[in-house]
Amino acid sequence: MKVIHLYTDGGCRGNGKEGDNLGAIGGVLIFPEKNVKKEYKCAYENTTNNKMELLAVITGLKMLKEPCEVHIFSDSAYVVNAYLQNWIGGWKAKNWSRGKAGELKNRELWMELDALVNGHTVTFHKVKGHAENPYNNQADLLVNQAMDEFLADLS
Repeated sequence: MKVIHLYTDGGCRGNGKEGDNLGAIGGVLIFPEKNVKKEYKCAYENTTNNKMELLAVITGLKMLKEPCEVHIFSDSAYVVNAYLQNWIGGWKAKNWSRGKAGELKNRELWMELDALVNGHTVTFHKVKGHAENPYNNQADLLVNQAMDEFLADLS
């Protein structure tokens, strides 16, 4: 089974402002055995930071053509803790809801992510954002590049 390292980031400028925000995803897929690296980025209008963090991981996992051992590195506690603290198991047991705590935000994205995770052997790793991890910093750079390029294309 191929080992893959996936570094992801998502961001949103104007997070929470309806109709007046811009988000983006960025990721770095690394195939250590072959010393191959692929990068991806994309901008989205009218979104949230949490959606972008989820979509960054989803996009990276969709790029894989076969089941792999995937190590996902993210600075998003929202994404990483869902698996490390098994929030996902509780949501699934409650039919993808938070039970008495209310609606599960981003339900469709969580369901899509979980389906993709279940197709691989996945380990989530929480990394410190904007620190000394070069691949996490590269994912963050890709997020900002995607937003800047989107805005430049509008002018």
